[in-house]
Amino acid sequence: MHKKTPLVMHLLHSTIVPILLIAIWELLTQSKVINPQVLPAPSQVFMKWIEYARPTEPFDSAKTSYIVWLFSGELPHDAMATIFRVVVGFGIGAGLALPLGLAMGTIDGIYKLLNPLVQILRPIPPIAYIPLAILWFGLGNPPAFFLISLGAFFPVLMNTISGVRHVDSIYIRAARNLGAGRATMFTRVIVPAATPHILTGMRVGIGVAFICVIVAEMIAVNNGLGFRILEAREFFWSDKIIAGMITIGLMGLAIDTGMSRLNNYLLRWYRGLESN
Repeated sequence: MHKKTPLVMHLLHSTIVPILLIAIWELLTQSKVINPQVLPAPSQVFMKWIEYARPTEPFDSAKTSYIVWLFSGELPHDAMATIFRVVVGFGIGAGLALPLGLAMGTIDGIYKLLNPLVQILRPIPPIAYIPLAILWFGLGNPPAFFLISLGAFFPVLMNTISGVRHVDSIYIRAARNLGAGRATMFTRVIVPAATPHILTGMRVGIGVAFICVIVAEMIAVNNGLGFRILEAREFFWSDKIIAGMITIGLMGLAIDTGMSRLNNYLLRWYRGLESN
C-alpha cells in the first residue's frame, strides 16, 4: 500500500487543477453567468462527446466484429484519420530532416552552403504555405501531408544540427586518441552524443505536426477532427466544437507522453551517465 501512495499523489497533483476548473465552469454555466449557447456546460459537452463517439448503426455480429463496430462512430473515424495524417506527415518531415541535419552538423561545407536558405525558410509558418499546397497538390491528403511534414521538418533539422555541432570535445579527442576513423567517429561518438538533441527535436516536431494537421483538415480534406470542428462551427454546435478540441488535447497528451517515455527508454544510458 505504501508503494502506491506516490502514484496516487501524482495523479492527485495532475488532476486537481483540471477538476477544479471544470467544476467552476459547470457552476458558472448552470447559474447562467455564462451563456450556455456560447460556452456549454461540461456535462453538455460530455454528452455530445458520447454522441459523437457512439457507433451510428446497431451492432450486427453477422456483419462485423464488436471491436470494428465499436470504432465505427464518427469520432473514432475522425481521430484515426487525423492520427494517420500525423504519422505519415511526421515520417516524411523527420525522414528528410534527420539525414540533412546530420550532414549539415558534420560537414562544414554543407552547413555553410545550406544554412542561409534554412534560416530564411524556417521562420515562415506552415500555415502560410496553404495556398501553395492547394495549388500544387489540390485537395485531399497530399496537401495535408505537405503541411504536416513542413511543420515537423525544421524542429527535427535544427535540433539535429545543434546536437551534432555541440558534441563535447572531450569525446572527440578521446576517440581520436584511440585511433577512431571518420566512420567510427560518426557512428560511435557523434550520433550517440547528439541523440538527446535529436529526440528532443522529434518530440517538438510531432507536436508541431499535430498543430498543422488540424489546420490542414480545416482547409483541404473532408474528414478528421479539424474538419469536424469547422463543420460544427458552421452550425454553431459549440458543444461539438469543444468535444473535438478536448479530443485533440487528449490525443496530443497521449502522443507527448509516449514520446517522453520512448526518449527516457532510449536515453537510459545517458541518464545514468549524467547521474555519475
